[in-house]
Amino acid sequence: MAGTAAVFIHSEQNKASPVERDGLIWNEQELKFDHSILQSTNSKEAMANAIALEGLEDYDPPQNGDKRYVESLDAEFIYIQESKSWVQI
Repeated sequence: MAGTAAVFIHSEQNKASPVERDGLIWNEQELKFDHSILQSTNSKEAMANAIALEGLEDYDPPQNGDKRYVESLDAEFIYIQESKSWVQI
């Protein structure tokens, strides 16, 4: 079951993803992305795909700065609490 967190992937990501790609481009300000969050060392268990990130609040609620590697996209994501989103880094 999908949760309430949004997942944002790079626009040039060319791997298959279950995340909707409706053509919208979000900037850092809209995502509440502050580069200082990249200093976070709170790496969590890898996920099989990006859709799994959406439902984490049900069993492992994410905290600001949590990082998770998504195997299907070969990419790392960081959680932004203010926008309730996982952003590819």
